[in-house]
Amino acid sequence: MTEIHPTAIVANGAQLGANVSIGAYCCVGPQVVLEDGVQLHSHVVVEGRTRVGARTRIFPFASIGHIPQDLKYKGEPSELAIGRDNTIREHVTMNPGTEGGGMVTRVGNHGLFMVGAHVAHDCQIGDHVIFVNNATLGGHVEVGDWAILGGLSAVHQFVRIGKHAMIGGMSGIEADVIPYGTVIGNRARLSGLNIVGLKRRGFSRDVIHALRNAYRLLFAPEGTMAERLDDVAQTYSDNEPVMEIVGFIRAASSRALCQPALEDAA
Repeated sequence: MTEIHPTAIVANGAQLGANVSIGAYCCVGPQVVLEDGVQLHSHVVVEGRTRVGARTRIFPFASIGHIPQDLKYKGEPSELAIGRDNTIREHVTMNPGTEGGGMVTRVGNHGLFMVGAHVAHDCQIGDHVIFVNNATLGGHVEVGDWAILGGLSAVHQFVRIGKHAMIGGMSGIEADVIPYGTVIGNRARLSGLNIVGLKRRGFSRDVIHALRNAYRLLFAPEGTMAERLDDVAQTYSDNEPVMEIVGFIRAASSRALCQPALEDAA
């Protein structure tokens, strides 16, 4: 049974699924869709062409779906699509897309967005991500499945964060981060692989060992990146995680690749 607190404002046209709960002083716009089991705690605002997936919980003072913080936005009918089973904590902000970025911001399933996290216009966020307090994305950022962004980290627009990557707290990210990588610093440098995350998610010792060896080859001082990339692709062609890194590096990108500091590359 859907429950709406008497002080909440739900505009005509809003679509509410079964068992939706809308708390005190929430505001829900006329083009919003809240799927089954969505829970809005008190003082939540959901606006614009926003769809919130089933069983997602949004905590007080979150602002979801208001217009992008982009001066190029001219009122185009862009969207924000949030998946199911997410936890969106206090003061989180998420904005819809723009004409220059495909018209939609997407957030996957099973994510945890802690206090003050920001998802900007046209970002594409995978499943099972964690944004620690005040982690911030610029526009057009891609974040892969299972990635973790540490507290107070900031990601430059158009940067790609690979799946299973770990971004250290207070890091400034202005270059693409390989899948399974760990980065830290201002500006961030690649500091190794996210070994702790790999172990937690059940990757075998053999797979982790192969990833370690491939990492050393990729960022060795000898040869060019293209040559090392070809060597790794040939040596580890049957190793899916390694080939994901290879594919990530080879893919077109508007940003440079985040690499180790010279003294850490060997």
